[in-house]
Amino acid sequence: MAELSATQTVVDIEPVTLVAPDGTPTAEDRYSRDLPPETLSWLYEMMVVTRDLDVEFVNLQRQGELALFASCRGQEAAQIGAAACLRKTDWLFPQYREIGAFLLRGITPAQMGAIWRGMWHGGLGFTKKCVAPIAIPIGTHGLHAVGAAMAAQRLGEESVTVAFLGDGATSEGDAHEALNLASVFKAPCVFFVQNNQWAISVPVSHQLAAPSIAHRAVGYGMPGIRVDGNDVLACYAVMAEAAARAREGGGPTLIEAITYRLGPHTTSDDPTRYRSQEEVDYWLARDPLPRYRTYLQSIGVWTDRLEGRVAAKSKRLRTELRDSIVGAPDMDITDMFDTVYAEITPTLAQQREQLLAELAKEA
Repeated sequence: MAELSATQTVVDIEPVTLVAPDGTPTAEDRYSRDLPPETLSWLYEMMVVTRDLDVEFVNLQRQGELALFASCRGQEAAQIGAAACLRKTDWLFPQYREIGAFLLRGITPAQMGAIWRGMWHGGLGFTKKCVAPIAIPIGTHGLHAVGAAMAAQRLGEESVTVAFLGDGATSEGDAHEALNLASVFKAPCVFFVQNNQWAISVPVSHQLAAPSIAHRAVGYGMPGIRVDGNDVLACYAVMAEAAARAREGGGPTLIEAITYRLGPHTTSDDPTRYRSQEEVDYWLARDPLPRYRTYLQSIGVWTDRLEGRVAAKSKRLRTELRDSIVGAPDMDITDMFDTVYAEITPTLAQQREQLLAELAKEA
């Protein structure tokens, strides 16, 4: 495993890759891919279930059961690899695509569905699993992650916090403030940037002039590393190293996981307006699921029995999600005013009455 010093800048220009796109092991020897067979099969299980659950969410939105959904299709390896090596007491600060990370922490499909249904209690049970509620504002949760990491420092805890960011978030001021603050105070925080090439319709090439997002680590005085975000074993290894370094007092790390958003930004987006089919086809050939399955087949871990077990779990969770959403009552619109504070403020009460008056006119 590569050792990162506090003053080291970017480890590699080329992303760390342990399993090539064709499913064969690479010559990379700084990181180990020798995990127990049960761990290797578990990673595959979680990747497949994440994608299948993602498909079910999209189906529900298309059927009118959800107003909006942000797909993570194509980013399963990055999410599963990064979260699987962490302790259950390590805190995750997600954006809005981290289905895989949620599943790993035991957050149920029904709990995720409540968020996308807009229920007032959506995300309420996340903190019991050391997962912060999802952050819709871009990049703001990076600061929350650093604050939690600094709190852990002062409390003498060994927990590490991980901020899941997109490439677009690194163009926001909040992300830069979080990176700088974490570095100055050597906070036990890892910034895991899933560079999926597009911030809605803005390509990553229009977001920075540096050679990569990881190169920005130089300016913050922390290690930066690039990893193949479609290689679950590489993401696992790189995150495990960064988390161990943070836990030992070595401070934060900036990880750039090179991946791709195979679907639209959200179900309201039309990606054909800003990217070519040739580009999508290029990344489809690097799909993390068949890549990893081919690797498992080559080492004798993948079996028909494993595939059957995964399919059964996927079906069960998809059914759980659908049962929790289809036919569920719509939320009372006043809930978004009544549940902010223990007692509603005069300003919120006024806004609530204004909205009810407007809705009455439309009835």
